[in-house]
Amino acid sequence: MRKIRKLLCANRGEIAIRVFRACNELGICTVAIYSEEDRVHEHRHKADEAYLVGKGKRPVEAYLGIEEILEVAVRAGADAIHPGYGFLSENARFAQACEERGIRFVGPSARVVALMGDKLQAKELARGAGVPVVPGIELDGQSLSEARKFFEQHGPILVKAAHGGGGRGMRVVREAARLEEALASARSESRTAFGSEVVFLEKYLERVRHIEVQLLGDLHGELVHLHERDCSVQRRHQKVIEIAPAPNLAPALRERICADALKLARAAGYTSAGTAEFLVSGERHYFIEVNARLQVEHTVTEQITGIDLVQAQLRIAEGWALSSEEIRIPSQEAVRPRGFAVQAASRARARWRSAARGTCRRLDVAIGAAGVVRSAHRRARAGAAWPCFLLVPGRVAGVVGPAFDQGQRPAHSTRQRGGYLPDDRHSAAARLGMRAHVADRRP
Repeated sequence: MRKIRKLLCANRGEIAIRVFRACNELGICTVAIYSEEDRVHEHRHKADEAYLVGKGKRPVEAYLGIEEILEVAVRAGADAIHPGYGFLSENARFAQACEERGIRFVGPSARVVALMGDKLQAKELARGAGVPVVPGIELDGQSLSEARKFFEQHGPILVKAAHGGGGRGMRVVREAARLEEALASARSESRTAFGSEVVFLEKYLERVRHIEVQLLGDLHGELVHLHERDCSVQRRHQKVIEIAPAPNLAPALRERICADALKLARAAGYTSAGTAEFLVSGERHYFIEVNARLQVEHTVTEQITGIDLVQAQLRIAEGWALSSEEIRIPSQEAVRPRGFAVQAASRARARWRSAARGTCRRLDVAIGAAGVVRSAHRRARAGAAWPCFLLVPGRVAGVVGPAFDQGQRPAHSTRQRGGYLPDDRHSAAARLGMRAHVADRRP
């Protein structure tokens, strides 16, 4: 086993703070990177060291400079990099570059990242493993005739980017007359967001549930699922509400979905944390994609299982088996959900109106100690999203199960850089400390 001694998080904001907190608990030194616009951002001050990247570049571009980030990692003496989510987290070239530099990439191998990053290859892998997929085709070049033929057979259809995610590069087509426009629009958005114009078509399934299965695999061939989440409530193909485990899902169907997620992961040789996503229509389910990274929604799974996914990722990267004392998952049967957890994404728009309560003029999100609401009074950027736990009177995170009273700091906790560190491993919501409140509501 090779212990990680210093880790660089190639990300910003909440996920960087989340990673640093896990490192603090494991005694790992931390390195942050920040853009010029983020020079006063909280994640910079939560790490032991922080380095400016992307000087003179736009904010997003600063976190996409592979060579510069690796140079910072080498200069800082980091022996591991955690990509977080977004930015370079599903970039196979970045994972490969880390491996070539002798820096551990905390995530799946570069080969698996590349395989799962191509939705068409992932679907072929699923078919080969006997996992059901939504009927679909890859478009050969700019062939409109193929698209029209597929629409006639399966309409309505969904146009999807082959190398993307997050709801971008997707268009629903219900009328043949709008097909050409949808293809051009999806290709343009995909090119801008992912650098690829490749799209494919799928039959659009109406009134379905979106179920995703949390996966965790080590470097020794052990693989488990940490049960499922329901992310059916979405806006513009982006998740808004996440519930774990999925409510009102038939036990037999749940078992089939989780079994197919494991079957696909084994076929790919999957390691570290990842998520297999499915659509459920009636009693049938269909594989759609794998996110080969930690997801924003991982926190609700942590809450119901008591398993710290980020710490597990770090231990796996060090070479520990799932069944080891460091991770403590001896078998699939040992992963038992307790209660329910709900997470919501608050998305800022130009104006957020409520017919009953007027306009929300400021949304303050506190990231840090449980029971402490700190307002940075930061201006919300249009389109920005923050993960936050729903507040229910008397509960943290709207959790049914082990939780602290609202506003109560957990006992036997210590104030450190990463916030309060409770001893109770079932208090994931309190450890993450993600709280939200709405201020300045006026009629």
